[in-house]
Amino acid sequence: MIAPDRDLLLELLRIPTAGPLETTCEVRLWDAMHAYESAAHDIGFTTAHLAPAPPESVRRADVPAAVREAVERDPGFLDRQPSLVLRLGPAEPTVMFNVHLDTVSPYEQAVFDGVRFHGRGAIDAKGPAVALLAGIRQALADPAVGRDVGVLIQAVSGEEGGAMGVFGTRPLVEAGYHGRLNVFCEPTGLRYLPHCTASMTAGIRVDGEDAVDDQPHAGHNATVLLGFLAQHLASALTRVPDGQVCVAGLHTGRRHNRVYGTGELLLNLSYGSAESARVMTTSLEKALVDGLAEFNRKFRAVPPFHRTAVDAAAITRLVWRKHGLPALPARDVPLLDAIVPRWPAHRPGFTCDAIWLADVPDTRTVVLGPGSLDANNAHARGEHADVEDLDRFSAVVRDIVVRFARNGET
Repeated sequence: MIAPDRDLLLELLRIPTAGPLETTCEVRLWDAMHAYESAAHDIGFTTAHLAPAPPESVRRADVPAAVREAVERDPGFLDRQPSLVLRLGPAEPTVMFNVHLDTVSPYEQAVFDGVRFHGRGAIDAKGPAVALLAGIRQALADPAVGRDVGVLIQAVSGEEGGAMGVFGTRPLVEAGYHGRLNVFCEPTGLRYLPHCTASMTAGIRVDGEDAVDDQPHAGHNATVLLGFLAQHLASALTRVPDGQVCVAGLHTGRRHNRVYGTGELLLNLSYGSAESARVMTTSLEKALVDGLAEFNRKFRAVPPFHRTAVDAAAITRLVWRKHGLPALPARDVPLLDAIVPRWPAHRPGFTCDAIWLADVPDTRTVVLGPGSLDANNAHARGEHADVEDLDRFSAVVRDIVVRFARNGET
């Protein structure tokens, strides 16, 4: 990594780019996009697109509820989150790289000690974004790159915060900004992942009546009901076809002197195919019915919870906050097999914006990047990326682009 690369990464790390779904603080994604755009122009890229997504992108039935609600609250939601497309060389054949410049929160101070970058986005995914440019710059030593084949970069917003790329990556793909080979830059330990799960988010809602703490029997105790259902569902949904179940947040209230009659339990369910999503949906619906019946049996004779038990089925409902997103099926990618190892078959994959290439014909798509989500503390305190790992990723990018340029095949 040469000095300009280090300077660019530090500049990006210093710019707070957590989107509105992650923070109420200042969002400076425009600044990050302009910095990245300028660096790409220096090595020969031109800008094909730089703009927020159109309003219709968030009006579709499969847009997560969190996004729809945020747009309703904040008229400037989309305007603060642009996405960038950079182009080098001809339109076909093309290799496309996707990297997201938005991050989770909270912001962390950018530091470089000569060996390791610290800061929010260091590994997910500002570090890979800079290493990507470095790798393409190295690939330009081969005259076929940019002459016989093209390179596209999508630098997107809307990857984090549960947005699932609906106003970042998806509109770009639907506008035709993709390649014959598409590489999504996420931490995989430099092993290519040829498939990608999608996820759906279920909300178990209780809408009952509150009560004073002196007469807890008078109301519906959503805390006890949802706590019971959380345990029941965690036990009942242990076997899933090709995904995982995360029993996530549970909220009723924070006061000690009242019974809360309303609340919500969230579950996130990942899946690798539409059939798996259907199976998981059916399993959750059945497990919820069984759990409510069991709660009734267990608590209807307990005076403080009698009313809650009797009314449990009537005051509880399942609401899908995210549903109907595609998963990316696995396909062989011989070009990648010649460069890096494949993701281990026994390890589960994960969800990212690569899902939006699932139904695009005549394409191959992989997820590939340096580091790992856990070891590099992505989404956690102390996020970091080592120069050595970023340099290795640059070399892999160089090899991908050069091999693609020499035969145009994947």
